[in-house]
Amino acid sequence: MELNSKKVTVKKSAQELCDYLSDVKNFEQLMPESISKFEVIREDAFIFALKSMPEIALEVKQVISPTKITLGAISDKIPFTLIGNIEAIDSNTSFIELQFQGDFNPMMAMMVKAPVSKFIDTLSTNLETI
Repeated sequence: MELNSKKVTVKKSAQELCDYLSDVKNFEQLMPESISKFEVIREDAFIFALKSMPEIALEVKQVISPTKITLGAISDKIPFTLIGNIEAIDSNTSFIELQFQGDFNPMMAMMVKAPVSKFIDTLSTNLETI
């Protein structure tokens, strides 16, 4: 299953945005209001939970500065990645599009599609305001 957020404009250079997303503590500011837990567990990993959803642990898997950052699930139970594709506009502004890639069976994909779409859209919307 693959889902893409809308492409949003961020008032940060591509490098600043990449650095911002590489620091997992910053994801707390991007989370939806329905967050019930956020905890940094390592320098490159965090756990979060949204109301009525299980806890998910994510870690930074790859950073290709300043154009791409990939986070992935730590657990194999819910195998997915969240990719931030960054594109410089000028020295103070950039675009970002979030891409969710999950390896789910058709039934699970049907169940998680709407909440995951809403989640990545919220992340991208909150990126516009950082």
